[in-house]
Amino acid sequence: MNPTYLTALPVYNEIETVSPVLDLVKRYSSNILVVDDGSTDGTAELLTKRNDIDRVTHSTNRGYGAALRTAFGYASAHNFKYIVTIDCDGQHEPQRIQHFVDVIEKTGADIVSGSRYLESFSADSPPPEQRRAINFQVTRILNERLGFRLSDAFCGFKAYRVESLKSLKLTESGYAMPLELWVQAACQKLSVHEIPVPRIYLDESRSFGGKLDDAQIRMNHYREIMDKAFHALPVDCEKLRLSGGERVG
Repeated sequence: MNPTYLTALPVYNEIETVSPVLDLVKRYSSNILVVDDGSTDGTAELLTKRNDIDRVTHSTNRGYGAALRTAFGYASAHNFKYIVTIDCDGQHEPQRIQHFVDVIEKTGADIVSGSRYLESFSADSPPPEQRRAINFQVTRILNERLGFRLSDAFCGFKAYRVESLKSLKLTESGYAMPLELWVQAACQKLSVHEIPVPRIYLDESRSFGGKLDDAQIRMNHYREIMDKAFHALPVDCEKLRLSGGERVG
């Protein structure tokens, strides 16, 4: 197995899936980091019993984006060349980890992003309609404003070139962090390559937290995060955005 990459899993209250998922990930990755984002359901206790992973624990729940930032910082501090992020709810297939690494090495991309809509697989699950509609809206907005050609703005299965992540100044802590990441990636002219992954939904009722479970409120929140990310861009990137962006990937 390639020792140059780290596989990182953000985890929050995943007691039912964390052990079987990590057992699978261990087959395909020799360097594994779990960021326990303040779990209170017994997940933390399960993780302490494992000696085959590295673990960073947030004392309180800080959010998905905060967990990813911790993982990015860990990969940089430990001199990994690449970091692969994979969710711990069973919706991503660990056997594809090496493929992400192979693609980022072969293409020279800064980000290799999984897409559940780029290609159909025989075992695909139908997406929850509200989540699909929001994903499509957000993806379209990002493509129009940044010049990307994305088909799935929210897939958490990704590979990143760690050196390239150092150019990003991410601050968003919640589920909307990928939107801030896409805006800054365009600003920094990072190259993006999408690859297809199966669409597996095991928990269609997953909560986004409080009021964000309402689809319209969530969509409004995502628009606010995108606008905030654009407004935070430096002047040279502002000019890039206003001119229509530069196609990537």
